[in-house]
Amino acid sequence: MSIPGKATAVATQHYFQQHHSISTSTIPELDWQISQTGFGSYRVAIGQKNHEQALRQALQSGINLIDTSSNYGDGGSERLIGRVMAELIDSDEISREQVVVVSKVGYLQGFNYALAQQCKQAGRPFPNLVKYAEGLDHCIHPDFLEDQLARSLERLNLETLDVYLLHNPEYYLSWAQRRPIPLDEARRTYYQRIRLAFEFLEQAVVNGRIQSYGISSNSFPSPARSYTFTDLSHIWQIAQEIGSDHHFRWVQLPMNLLETGAATEANQPDGQTVLQFAQAHHLAVLVNRPLNAIVQESLTRLADVLPPSYPATPEEVSTAVDSCVQLETQFANQHLAGLHLDDETNQQLLDYLSVGRMLEGNWSGFGTFQNWQDVRSQFILPRSQTAVEFLSNRPNLPAEAALWLDEYVEAANIALAALSAFYQEQAAKRTKRIQETAVSADPAWQAKTLSQTAVRALRSSKGISSVLVGMRQQRYVLDILADLSQPVVVQDRSASWQTMKLNSKK
Repeated sequence: MSIPGKATAVATQHYFQQHHSISTSTIPELDWQISQTGFGSYRVAIGQKNHEQALRQALQSGINLIDTSSNYGDGGSERLIGRVMAELIDSDEISREQVVVVSKVGYLQGFNYALAQQCKQAGRPFPNLVKYAEGLDHCIHPDFLEDQLARSLERLNLETLDVYLLHNPEYYLSWAQRRPIPLDEARRTYYQRIRLAFEFLEQAVVNGRIQSYGISSNSFPSPARSYTFTDLSHIWQIAQEIGSDHHFRWVQLPMNLLETGAATEANQPDGQTVLQFAQAHHLAVLVNRPLNAIVQESLTRLADVLPPSYPATPEEVSTAVDSCVQLETQFANQHLAGLHLDDETNQQLLDYLSVGRMLEGNWSGFGTFQNWQDVRSQFILPRSQTAVEFLSNRPNLPAEAALWLDEYVEAANIALAALSAFYQEQAAKRTKRIQETAVSADPAWQAKTLSQTAVRALRSSKGISSVLVGMRQQRYVLDILADLSQPVVVQDRSASWQTMKLNSKK
């Protein structure tokens, strides 16, 4: 049986009488009171006990906004939220009316992608489907929204969803740009599709399935000249044309200490930023990616990084990489033939035993510590470990090859450790510099850690309703709760963000 009810102004306000130390915002028009930081569920999935514990801790401690999407964990995020909420409601620890639940729609991955293929084969394809990448489609047509809303409500175990967002509809523009379709034509089609979606969503409000709706777009803060720019003023006009009593209430966008566009890019009429336009039109703003800055296609994690115990100089890294290359050459010339393998296996071993060759000439170009860690864990280690395991388990491995393998494993570990230390030291210096720059831009942003500073900068800025932070572990929840218990003055901080933008480029 679905959980009845929906978020209300009275109940959300009562929730914070129990959690009076938590900093909150009030949503315009709706009068819902929400925590200035929301529970982001991007990497949260059912079956993960630590994820369940983290969500339970958040709801019990004063975080009453949950953000998810149909494609997070292939639906597993919504299922986990539905389960935890039901348990807490059954035990009278919260009421349904105290919690604001946000979900999103648009992506076809995993189950949804397979579903779309089945519908196509049955002669009932979803209209206006955008083929974005292999195994990834996108759609905001009413037929798809109808299907997905029903599934989201079922997974969340809710009768009514408080907020339903179109999830990155600008994927259509990215697709159109690659074709290429003339910009005017692409934008005309784009906003026509959004209008159709809004008309469906208004009917969903009438039917009691959702309370309000909006758009989550990575391109709200983009320059107006950008092909994929999503113009909030145009979307507002669409909502107004549908009806003056429309329920378009929400905007979600990326913003952080390094991606300042929402507060610094004047892409709206009269020289306003998207944040200023939203505030002037009483739209609630949810900020995503507060701790994951993507600048020039590189990810910087806005969290403290400790210096390495043993720093590595560029010369030490080069020497370690060269040692691996020499050993890989030795294996190819002296040991491979003696293993008596077929040609395909020989080639695969050479490809996988290539830590040195992969890094040679490339090791200084991974950009950030996070990017290096991703390359190391997702590409280099799985390949090299597979090859090492293959050789280790091979019966009658020649003694010379076994000695070589031991030497190579040690050399590869030294090279990888040296490179990790090199990037870790760079990251430690950079994160310290980012925090110093932020505090210099606005002393009110001072906090104990960089992650707290990053969140405080956002929640202290007028126009931002809540900051969505991934909280997969209880320690992340406790870190956020510690900051939320520290009140900050919410005011126009446009000048601070402009200073941050200018100084972070130096």
